[in-house]
Amino acid sequence: MKAEDEDIRPEYDFTNAVRGKYYERYQQGSNVVLLEPDVALAFPTSEAVNEALRALMMIARRAVVT
Repeated sequence: MKAEDEDIRPEYDFTNAVRGKYYERYQQGSNVVLLEPDVALAFPTSEAVNEALRALMMIARRAVVT
């Protein structure tokens, strides 16, 4: 067994894995947020979450300006 594989459990199967598949995306930065189940039901996709947060940001900006 190679030294780099010593921490990998035998039940893990990486035969179809692609090395570096998400490397570029990860280099751009990642920001993972865990949603509570009730919130996830209302906003099931990242697009829905982002759209709602952008709308909230616009409302908040308007409230500060007026």
